[in-house]
Amino acid sequence: MSEQRSEQGSDWSSSTSGNGEYADVNGVRLYYELHGEGRPLVLLHGGLGSGEMFGPVLPVFAAGHQVILPDLQAHGRTADVDRPLTLEAMADDIAALITHLGHDEADVVGYSLGGGVAFHLALRHPDKVRRLVTCSAHVRTDAIYAEMRAQQGQVTGAAAEMMKGTPMYELYQRVAPRPEDFPRLLDKIGALMAVPFDLTDEVRGLQVPTLVMCGDADMAPPSHYVEVFGLLDGGLRDGGWTGEGRPKGGHALAVIPGATHYDVFLSPLFAASAVDFLDRD
Repeated sequence: MSEQRSEQGSDWSSSTSGNGEYADVNGVRLYYELHGEGRPLVLLHGGLGSGEMFGPVLPVFAAGHQVILPDLQAHGRTADVDRPLTLEAMADDIAALITHLGHDEADVVGYSLGGGVAFHLALRHPDKVRRLVTCSAHVRTDAIYAEMRAQQGQVTGAAAEMMKGTPMYELYQRVAPRPEDFPRLLDKIGALMAVPFDLTDEVRGLQVPTLVMCGDADMAPPSHYVEVFGLLDGGLRDGGWTGEGRPKGGHALAVIPGATHYDVFLSPLFAASAVDFLDRD
């Protein structure tokens, strides 16, 4: 659920303001920004990135929502702390941030690593999530291509030198409180990706209306995301003239054309599809 290769071809040049605040949650001094007004919407970035990576599509989300744009543990402007990097802990951080900001609940959109955090947030704190969008977040270790699993197994701090010149490295050096911690982040990301997981049963029990999204050339094949949609009662019958055959939980599926794992979050269709889903009755 996180990136392990350079975002070659991705344009991160349109950044967010960088004028944010910090919330002390669960022992982490969590950086976040607020953009726009309206119903709260938490936007969770991918691995080795930060909230800045959504800069080009942020105006679409902020047009009718108050976007809460955090940097997850050890990413962006949020310094690392002395605990492992886990999806569960980061999900608890975001639940605490929602409470810190005075909201009972929020819509949550997560991409890649952020999608994994969003899944766990909805599983662990369903009362905090009104609607959920996960993009490029597979739910089983073996869902991604074998060559990608092999690459993930090589992610350690020793790879820091090779990553110089990538958007992730340059972003981290520019905004991180301790730029020298980049190898430590790679070690923690590598350790996170080395832990096998299978959320099949947990996904079946999701209580939150969920949009499952992916690129058509993602890290896992589109068939995996169709499978996840099926776990949510989707694609099992004709939808019917009035939608009576659609998934009972209000779930949906979107495959973004012409998109890979490394640029899907920049697609106008990513933002438009997410907002359309979140704004449905």
